[in-house]
Amino acid sequence: MNVLLVGLGRWGEKHLRVLRELGATVWVADVAPARLEWAQKQGVESRRAVRDYRTALASVDAVDIVTPADSHRAIAGECLAAGRHCFIEKPFTTTVAEAYELEAATRAAGRVVQVGHVFRFHPVTATLREALGAGRIGPVRYATGRFAGFKRPRTDVGVTHTDAIHYFDLFAYLFDRPATSVAALQRDYLGRGLDDLSVTIVHYGEIPTVVEANYFVPGTHRECVIVGERGSLVADYGSATVTLHLGEFRRSGAAWEAVDTGKEDLPVHGEEPLRRELAAFLDACAGGTPSPVDASAGVQALVVVEAAARAAALGRTVTL
Repeated sequence: MNVLLVGLGRWGEKHLRVLRELGATVWVADVAPARLEWAQKQGVESRRAVRDYRTALASVDAVDIVTPADSHRAIAGECLAAGRHCFIEKPFTTTVAEAYELEAATRAAGRVVQVGHVFRFHPVTATLREALGAGRIGPVRYATGRFAGFKRPRTDVGVTHTDAIHYFDLFAYLFDRPATSVAALQRDYLGRGLDDLSVTIVHYGEIPTVVEANYFVPGTHRECVIVGERGSLVADYGSATVTLHLGEFRRSGAAWEAVDTGKEDLPVHGEEPLRRELAAFLDACAGGTPSPVDASAGVQALVVVEAAARAAALGRTVTL
């Protein structure tokens, strides 16, 4: 399959490596000549390295869009109009209005569109889904997610758009239900006009979740805790570990006692998440499977992002 990779930034570099490992014939497009030169040094033929992605559309079957979020609507729209399948990195677009437009364009084109919510393809997520499906912790009471660490801020969208959104989509996927209400606190400590700290409370039906995202705390944090009636699942996406903690509360007269009843490290196995994600996209393009993360998933994650901004500005909970 001929695939055009648009965007050769830090994440685009990883896409190039994985697409080539998967056997795709890769074309690349980037407005920076230095990035095209870099791609050619990695083995991309010079005729397959272009500055304007439009010049390569006639030569490819699918397009992998790894550009700033504010360009997704325009690039994907043109590629779909040209009859090409599209992989679009998250966030799907910058606004819900654009997302609905792109979703409509997807339906009109009749092509595969997959949104890059990579946490769905992480082996940790597979382990969590298996444990939840087996009822290991009983009915879910609440969950928390943390995506934080001292790093360079993105300049196209805020931290809720780029990092908290991972958990907005992940919890909808794990609990198999859409978000129903949102409350949030957001701060712009760097004065860029974009949030760099956010704490969001998202309800998925009766399940409340708390998602923290920021650029400030030392280290790298990609943690998730899901609490049920009989125990908790503690997951670390960075170290690829999931621990099941079992316990119960026992009442003795007017007092309560917390009793640990077991702890188990659950097996986490699987390929690199990006490899699984792009392999699923190529399979869908070849007609083997439907898109595993379609346009509607991208829309719903952005609905939560915009609701969080609105809730933070208004200082109240927003119902979806």
